[in-house]
Amino acid sequence: MWLPQLHLMRVISAKSQGYSIATDISGPMTVNGPERGSLMVQCVYNSDWETYLKWWCRGATWYGCKILVKTTGSEQEVKRDRVSIKDNQKNHTFTVTMEDLMQTDADTYWCGIERTGTDLGVIVQVIIDPAPVTPEETSNSPTLTGHHLDKSGWDVPRAGTAAPGGRPLLCRPDPAADQNLPTKGYHEALLLCPG
Repeated sequence: MWLPQLHLMRVISAKSQGYSIATDISGPMTVNGPERGSLMVQCVYNSDWETYLKWWCRGATWYGCKILVKTTGSEQEVKRDRVSIKDNQKNHTFTVTMEDLMQTDADTYWCGIERTGTDLGVIVQVIIDPAPVTPEETSNSPTLTGHHLDKSGWDVPRAGTAAPGGRPLLCRPDPAADQNLPTKGYHEALLLCPG
């Protein structure tokens, strides 16, 4: 697939209702999707192209982009890895779905139609919104907090540290752990906390 400079001049990139417009195909200029979620891109084409193969390509340059998925010329959905494409020849649209989105999916893509000579295509920018951190992820993630020993030998956590149920953590050094630690260099004793 290559795009001569003369044809490149025919491709019009216009901001008309948020769509990039080429001579016979159009699609959204940008599409956002949530990380770990999915997104759909709908591209519209002229009626002359109903039975032609449609494709979804990734890469900033037209001639160097990689086709991820392509229709078969029918309205049957085609799925490859996390990407699928389905042509609706009656409505003159085809829809690309990307699932299980990752931050690395953010890139430049193309909606295209395969034809003899130069394919038709329109550029689509895909943006992946970061997934919000849920309370479950925060509470299940182990974190290290700073501690210091008070005069009684009990470990008193710094402000804000608490055990489940809101009780402050009070821990004492494990004497058995001290026996196995090296005599030189930095080390910390393991702590025994009341259950």
